Amino acid sequence: MDYSDKISAQVAAVPRSGIRDFFELVQGREDVISLGVGEPDFATPWHIREAAIYSLEKGQTSYTSNLGLLKLRKLIASYVGDFFDVAYQPADEILVSVGVSEAIDLALRALLNPGDEVIYHEPCYVSYSPSIVMAHGVAVPVATSKSDGFSLKAEALEKVITSRSRVLMLNFPTNPTGAIAPREDLEEIAALCIKHDLIVLTDEIYSELIYDDAPHTSIASLPGMKERCVLLHGFSKAFAMTGFRLGYACAPAPIIDAMMKIHQYSMLCAPMQSQVAATEALENGAKAVAEMKKSYHQRRDYMVRRLHEMGIDCHLPGGAFYVFPDIRKFGMKSKEFAMRLLEETSVAAVPGDAFGDSGEGFLRCCYATSMEKIVEAMNRMEAFVKTL
Repeated sequence: MDYSDKISAQVAAVPRSGIRDFFELVQGREDVISLGVGEPDFATPWHIREAAIYSLEKGQTSYTSNLGLLKLRKLIASYVGDFFDVAYQPADEILVSVGVSEAIDLALRALLNPGDEVIYHEPCYVSYSPSIVMAHGVAVPVATSKSDGFSLKAEALEKVITSRSRVLMLNFPTNPTGAIAPREDLEEIAALCIKHDLIVLTDEIYSELIYDDAPHTSIASLPGMKERCVLLHGFSKAFAMTGFRLGYACAPAPIIDAMMKIHQYSMLCAPMQSQVAATEALENGAKAVAEMKKSYHQRRDYMVRRLHEMGIDCHLPGGAFYVFPDIRKFGMKSKEFAMRLLEETSVAAVPGDAFGDSGEGFLRCCYATSMEKIVEAMNRMEAFVKTL
């Protein structure tokens, strides 16, 4: 049977993930050191896992409220108030989702009409553009540059705003660049959003992982912005809970209600065990987060230093757990460089163009792996660079 006319045109137009396609090449190769998939190498702290185990032993295996456990939403409200300096009501301004990925999908589907434009900054996480397209929106990328620390500048944003612009998506700290947005940049962006009546989806999943004592500013905390922001956060990165698939959205009640309608008819609720584990994470997880952050900080400093020593320019990422070295001097496309690095040294890193056109000429290297493997990967990369 010919299935070409059976698949939704909206879905058929979406490319496969450049990250996953590249790492299918790595499967089954035991000699490969992967600097690729953005996942903590730490196991979820034991006390969090134990909470999930106990919930099963207690028979806590039912559905929860569509919005999530009220106890968890109260803890989220307290955490967001303290960490992000934004106050939300647990009863109707917080939705617990199946990872931040679901929260992004819910927000886009709740906010967009067909043909509405969604602006986002590149290089960016690979799912943003496809998520916009699958919600029947129009994806409008804005390139950021290494010279600006990969922060989004208001003047670049204003150039692409049209009468169809409806949503701005932000991600700071950023995957894949590790960029953070200075408060002054966010203030200028906020002024534009108010001027042009834009809703902001601000994905702050890496916000605990900021280094060198730099402050984290959420655009939702700026004057006039809470009412037009959907603050997206979760437990995967800082708490090393990727497999628990738990995120949350904080927003004005009418937006949360619209998101909840989609959530209740598609996902119904996030898993009970994950919600119980997240409750434990918020109550007692701060020490483990600090320990993991300290380790990431040390790995970041080592990887950036080694890259500079081998003659590869790399901006110092302010957050997350990625470096984004500039490989343009070698005269190769990102994919060619990554493929040769894999084939000749068995080191896997992601070509920068997987994160949008403005990522071409760069390479994403994730330092969420052991220092032993990072040292060996840098040794192999240095030997490879000497041959170019």
